[in-house]
Amino acid sequence: MPRIYLPVIHLSDNQISITGEKSRYLTSVLRCRKGDDLIVFDGEGNCFRTSLIKSEKKEVVVEIIGKFPCNPESSLDITLVQGLLKGEKMDMVVQKTTELGVKAIFPVITERSQLRETRKIARWRKIAEEASRQSGRSVVPAVHEQVDFEKFFCESPATEHGAIFYEEGGMTLSNAFSNFIPRPSSFTILVGPEGGFTRAEVNLAIGKGLIAASLGRRILRAETAAISAVTLVQFLLGDMD
Repeated sequence: MPRIYLPVIHLSDNQISITGEKSRYLTSVLRCRKGDDLIVFDGEGNCFRTSLIKSEKKEVVVEIIGKFPCNPESSLDITLVQGLLKGEKMDMVVQKTTELGVKAIFPVITERSQLRETRKIARWRKIAEEASRQSGRSVVPAVHEQVDFEKFFCESPATEHGAIFYEEGGMTLSNAFSNFIPRPSSFTILVGPEGGFTRAEVNLAIGKGLIAASLGRRILRAETAAISAVTLVQFLLGDMD
């Protein structure tokens, strides 16, 4: 059954009006027609089973058949702090880690970042929204504005558990995660850009209470490292075990 994300849902006579880009998407891309069923979710855990009573490019109107809680979310709140990546690499990281269940993504500028600024935040938010819809999630992760690496630690909420993935000297995951008993409810993952983190950046993260961990002896591309790190953390601490 098709799904659509509406962050703000206005009800009128048990009906929801959908306009703009989303109505065009429903009619032109998904080919939804009058009488079709549709799931509408608000990104906060609420889902509505609806039926289309009007289907036009400028407006789609659905009637609510029932409201139900939908909670396919991970038991682990993962925050990904990702060094800015060039080209479509960041698109892939946002898309795939959203599918895997991250709750928030912070693009950061590091010493070795080849990209120093971006105007793609709106694009990444749209990618996260689409990935949440496609994967059946009930929450759309927050994609934050870019921030300097050091500034992230000053402005973001303090994290009690987390790891910075570093290819030179980080401990193995089996040893690293033996420290997390009982399982934490939240976890922060730091992955560097194409050139990785500097030793100074790793030391800063360690000084803030994070551990330095390794993804193995092979050198991974930055986008591969991010997806692998989230997958492994979900397996070891989340809901993929």
